[in-house]
Amino acid sequence: MATVDGTTAPSSGGKTATVASESGGGRYGGGPPPPARCSGANLALRALLFAVSLSALVVLVTAKQTVMIPFVIRPPQFILAPVPAKYTHSPALIYLLAALCATCFYSLITAISSVRLLSSSACSAKTLFYLILLDVFYAAVMASATGTAGAVAWVGLKGNSHTRWNKICNVYGKFCRHIGSSTFLALIAAIVLVLLAFLNAYSLYRRSR
Repeated sequence: MATVDGTTAPSSGGKTATVASESGGGRYGGGPPPPARCSGANLALRALLFAVSLSALVVLVTAKQTVMIPFVIRPPQFILAPVPAKYTHSPALIYLLAALCATCFYSLITAISSVRLLSSSACSAKTLFYLILLDVFYAAVMASATGTAGAVAWVGLKGNSHTRWNKICNVYGKFCRHIGSSTFLALIAAIVLVLLAFLNAYSLYRRSR
């Protein structure tokens, strides 16, 4: 009887250990979970960011217009003189240009890195954390540049009677259309960067669970 107990006890213990191993291993069979790859949505958003920021950059650089403006010499005599309007005349638009250049370069580098991570290896938690920090930083830069450029564009469109700033968009129509389009595209780029930060933060949250 002692022999039977001695032989059956290890057998039941072995079954218990086997069951515990199977239940504890979960669907991965007791091993570590497979490494998570980068999301395809991340790559798509970065490609969109590159396209939008590059388009805004091209539209801003081509914001130039020259108009013949009458200048009174002695009433009723006047002369017509060419007066150009360029994006380089405004520090706010120069800041927008610098922000777009930096964001366009950043989006290109991270898009290429996302392609490599998507095809060859996995996204580590450290990589996602750094991407979140960079996305938030560039989103803040683009948001501030968009705000300053939008303020200048609004003054050019409506003017300001309190400070005697005259509107110019009734004269420089093409120039104002370029500035408005570039500012709108820059706003889209800032929104895409915010979406990228949320996407990477969500991926990091799922990995930590």
